[in-house]
Amino acid sequence: MLKIYNTLTRDKQDFIPIEPGKVRMYVCGMTVYDYCHLGHARVMVVFDMVYRWLKARGLDVIYVRNITDIDDKIIKRAVENDESIYVLTQRFIDAMHEDERALSILPPDFEPKATQYIPQMLDMIAKLEANGLAYQATDGDMNYAVRKFANYGKLSGKALADLRAGERVEVNDGKLDPLDFVLWKHAKDSEPDEVKLDSPWGKGRPGWHIECSAMSLATLGKHFDIHGGGADLQFPHHENEIAQSEGAHQCKYVNVWMHNGFVRVDNEKMSKSLGNFFTIREVLNKYDAEVVRFFILRAHYRSQLNYSDAHLDDAKQSLNRLYTALGKISVPIETSSIDWDEPYSQRFKTAMDDDFNTSEAMAVLFDLANEVNRSRSVETAKKLKMLGEVLGLLQQSPDDYLQGRYRGSNIQFATTANKATSSATVTGIADFTPSGMTKSVLVLIAERTAAKQSKNFAESDRIRKELLEAGIILEDYASGTTWRRA
Repeated sequence: MLKIYNTLTRDKQDFIPIEPGKVRMYVCGMTVYDYCHLGHARVMVVFDMVYRWLKARGLDVIYVRNITDIDDKIIKRAVENDESIYVLTQRFIDAMHEDERALSILPPDFEPKATQYIPQMLDMIAKLEANGLAYQATDGDMNYAVRKFANYGKLSGKALADLRAGERVEVNDGKLDPLDFVLWKHAKDSEPDEVKLDSPWGKGRPGWHIECSAMSLATLGKHFDIHGGGADLQFPHHENEIAQSEGAHQCKYVNVWMHNGFVRVDNEKMSKSLGNFFTIREVLNKYDAEVVRFFILRAHYRSQLNYSDAHLDDAKQSLNRLYTALGKISVPIETSSIDWDEPYSQRFKTAMDDDFNTSEAMAVLFDLANEVNRSRSVETAKKLKMLGEVLGLLQQSPDDYLQGRYRGSNIQFATTANKATSSATVTGIADFTPSGMTKSVLVLIAERTAAKQSKNFAESDRIRKELLEAGIILEDYASGTTWRRA
């Protein structure tokens, strides 16, 4: 039985879908006015992992992840750039999709944009007004009357007396209560015409919180199984979603709330306001995208994730161990299902069913790698590769990964040396000459092979040391010599 930690109830619960065999899941996505950072990557990778595991268990999953393409920051950036918000947001949506593909993130089944669901937002606001939960302030904004919703605070565990207005927008004098939040923002004269949208309450645009309530309703219905996002969204965003959706429809909104932990840098939360954030693209300039995915998944999704080059380097070395084991065996490309009753697979399943415990699941991968190193078993290597695929890992050719043919990179190398003929054989793309050297890896491997055959072991050792100092590790096998980056 799959167990999931539910933020709403603050415990792990058996996951029982509303409709047997089917799961409806909504995850809060990106506000697209800039490149995605590593915190965004964690949200995308974590819920991609959840999506993959639910599907691996045979469930029919509808996964929705929204895009916020209209808000204060988007408008401000578009005005600064002297461009339409639609041009700005599409550019960063395209960039986000490029980042996702690099990180092996499966596309969600639906990716609604806020600007496509304005009528649905207006309809929900009208329902809230009819139910006595929304009012128009003196400044023209439509606000939600928080104190009129009896269960406000149940997700965050905060009492009304302890709460403060802590959302993206400023508290204004038009509110009846400082805790009230905006549903529809009255247009300002200084704003571009393209964000002055028609409504029964005058021209304006939606508040941040109403977007997800309306888009989840349109794609998944009034009541669905899982709602996810980063821990920073628990309050006020998800708290306000509950108030809106349950206040409008008078029924339960979501069964299970999931929140991934923060990414931290030097023990501080990664954020743009602190200036300590790194875009996904900046990180991928230094590390293989699969290393970044591995780094995110080897920690439990609810734990805090501390970012540093040292932690990424350690993740790289760990992933190298798995690929090195696979590189010793020729694993046939075939499609076959996993036998979940087999002991290794059973341990993996038990870990994943325990609130998506990827750290324990990865321990199974390393045990399999050790077994491959010991037994050279093709079946064990296939098992390692198939279980890795469940996590979106280990799908590159071992040579491509170990020799630096990074996904999303223009640098593509894959070489081996044939020991018997003393000649280097290119198995894929181009030769590679390390920085500061005049000879390529292939040439040096061939020279070393010739030196060994003539029993000039001093020269053989010198070439190995020279390549190691250049960041190239040679590995000798019966079939020949291969290389990988240190």
